[in-house]
Amino acid sequence: MSASLSPECNEVKDESMLFEAPNCGRHKAKKKQNIFEGKKGTTMSVQKCSKNTKHVSSASMHPFSILTLGIFVAGYITARWDLVTRLYELAIFAWENGVVTRATKAFAALSVVFLAICAPTVLLARKETNLLLVMIEHDGLMRVFWPTDIRRSDRPGVVVGWRNSVLDVFVVAILEDVDARNTEFHLKAGTFFRSELHPNSQITEMCGHGSMHVLGLSNATDTEAADPSWFCATTNSNPREPQITCAKAISVQLILYDRPQPQGMQYVSLNPIALALGHDGSLLGDTVVSEGEQETRERQMKEEKRKLVEKLKQHTIFKRVPSARDRALPKIINQINWSWELEKTLQKNVGRLGSRPRRSLSVSERVVETASTMRNYVILQLWTWFTLYLFPTIRKTFVLVLMGHRIMAEMLLLLLEFRVKPGAAALKDISATAQQVEIRLQQFCYWPMQYMTLRQRKNNWASVTTSHPDYIRFYNSLWLVANDVIIGIALGSYIIENADWVAAQIGDLLRTYTVDALQSSISWLMGWPAGLKLNGELAAFLGDLFLWVIDYWSSCIETLTPALPQMVWFIGFSSFAGASMPIAMFSDMLSTLTIHIYSFYLASGRIYHWQLTILQSLFHLFRGKKHNVLRNRIDSCDYDLDQLLVGTILFTLLFFLLPTVAVFYLNFAIARMAIISLKAGFDTLLSCLNHFPLFALMLRIKDPRRLPGGIRFELRDTHDYIRDGTSNTEGPPPTSVIYLKSIPLTFRIMFNQYFQMANRIRKHYLSPKVFFCLLTGKFVPPINRKNLYSLQYSMLPARRANIWEMWRALNTKTKPTKRMPLPYIPPLPNGGRRTSANNGRAR
Repeated sequence: MSASLSPECNEVKDESMLFEAPNCGRHKAKKKQNIFEGKKGTTMSVQKCSKNTKHVSSASMHPFSILTLGIFVAGYITARWDLVTRLYELAIFAWENGVVTRATKAFAALSVVFLAICAPTVLLARKETNLLLVMIEHDGLMRVFWPTDIRRSDRPGVVVGWRNSVLDVFVVAILEDVDARNTEFHLKAGTFFRSELHPNSQITEMCGHGSMHVLGLSNATDTEAADPSWFCATTNSNPREPQITCAKAISVQLILYDRPQPQGMQYVSLNPIALALGHDGSLLGDTVVSEGEQETRERQMKEEKRKLVEKLKQHTIFKRVPSARDRALPKIINQINWSWELEKTLQKNVGRLGSRPRRSLSVSERVVETASTMRNYVILQLWTWFTLYLFPTIRKTFVLVLMGHRIMAEMLLLLLEFRVKPGAAALKDISATAQQVEIRLQQFCYWPMQYMTLRQRKNNWASVTTSHPDYIRFYNSLWLVANDVIIGIALGSYIIENADWVAAQIGDLLRTYTVDALQSSISWLMGWPAGLKLNGELAAFLGDLFLWVIDYWSSCIETLTPALPQMVWFIGFSSFAGASMPIAMFSDMLSTLTIHIYSFYLASGRIYHWQLTILQSLFHLFRGKKHNVLRNRIDSCDYDLDQLLVGTILFTLLFFLLPTVAVFYLNFAIARMAIISLKAGFDTLLSCLNHFPLFALMLRIKDPRRLPGGIRFELRDTHDYIRDGTSNTEGPPPTSVIYLKSIPLTFRIMFNQYFQMANRIRKHYLSPKVFFCLLTGKFVPPINRKNLYSLQYSMLPARRANIWEMWRALNTKTKPTKRMPLPYIPPLPNGGRRTSANNGRAR
């Protein structure tokens, strides 16, 4: 048992066995001495014992344990003597026949192959992998991010910025006429941000570091006292880029970047800016949109392809592990966005590092200061009276009026979204006018929340870019509504002034294309159209039936004709709410005044489909087959002679009557498709008026940096400075100049949803399924209005804020960020600054 323990455990256990062994007198004094001398290490021995219980040491085995093991082996051999004898004979046979020799040679050959090929290959591969990682992380390449608009001068200064790693630095500003050690101390102490209105915790969180550091010196005359990790930059007014030298850098990669202006809402982003809320945040996620079979199949194929690509990525032979520099790219993008504001803050507060001489004011200076202070006091009191008394009254009145309109809008929205039962169509799903009113009401409910959200960004640093997409969406919707109203006023004025003429034109168009054209086409089909021999009796029956319905519909239209000017005047008056309202009303009017064509299409399509189904069943009868409805298959069946005879007669009659029914069905199907195309044009116009990226397009032309679509690295120039080995002077290291450029959002992405809508319409109406429905007489359903209007709903949230949430948002008090700007006061002749009357001194 003791043999299975480590020596440390045996030594600990010997403490209790020392005086029990009868023949251990010779070792008793030695063991006792070892126990007392190693008393301090007993605990360590016990701990080692617990870890090394599986290691056996034969040298420290007890003699009694060896004797016990020998007795056990001898007894086992005696009990299994036959097995031992056979094993002995087998060993002799193997030795005599050379089996052992061959096995030894084979083992030796395999060992030589392993030691000569496999082991060196594994060792080389391991060394190459470690060398590659070392080269990636410590290749002596210094990466310096340098702003292109930084001030250049010949005066010495301190380069300040972020240090992402030892040789990866990001330059923010150059502070002139300051001490480097003192600047490092104040950067860590946060002296530069003490007078700012916003905390600097968000800066450190987004930029990834606790504070900025001194990165090096610019135009330094004495670099012996500089830190070895600092670099020295030579910035003159002539060269475009500085010359960088560093003791730890073998080569330099100078990356130039243009600093975005946060006050102009410019920023850099790795991903394109989202002009829409997306499916998770938009109103599309609130309603389940029915997809076609083809769209569902394509979506499933895309999902399977994505999963397959993910699996292929896991089975690549060589997978490049991203280095620390690669993982720091998002952090560097944030540093670029913060660089302009941080440089402005540093330059503004750089005076806190030096001494500021003070002296008392003269009599004339005190007179000027008192007059300026009195003027500022009067202006400040007037501003305080306005902000404390007049403005709150105006604001509360406006909020109450806005909440009244919000309550009425909520009632109208409930009416437009009311469903008789779950899954039934609401009013907004049937009428284009109702849906347009619902979109405008949704926008009216969302605008106050958007405005309050954008107003909160004034309480934060200007470099925070999270609210920029909301700003573009908010003003884009305002611009669209304003343009819609302007176009609507012009259109409405024209319609109201020419209501009678417009009503007469609409009446003529309806009479020409919905009555006269149908009557002439039906009369043509009742004869021999294009020389096609039709059944005269059936053609006369169907023609008389349709003509009678058309005559009745024409009388109804004639009854409504006197009221058409009033309807046109109402549509023109609704144009003052936007040009989208008359377009939606004309779309609904088209659907209402062509309902007879829709009825003809349904009736003729149903008759045509029934006739095709009966012909198919009779064709199976000739073949001795029938359709099994339960199992949805074709089975064999035995028919009597009477059944075959009656089936043959019916098949002959229906087959020769089929062309007559088909031409009538084709006539009304073409008319129905023309009406659907016209309504699709109206819906496209509504999409342009409600969602056209007008504001984004203006920004794309005026200032593309406000619409980032990614970044791109461009190699500008490479300076190969070759060091002369014989010379004592060393030149600058090899330097490559790279320009980090922000890519503006492409027009393809800006109009991406329009392409999606066109693709959705094409898949619905130009798909093989639609052609099959037209050939077989099945009903061709119009595209789901929710799918067609997804472009408009993508700018609205999934759940609109209720009345209480809007009340709380409008009554939330925001802390003031800036005081009222006072008039400009020129500095004193002594160079000091005037302060308030409470201080009494100028500095």
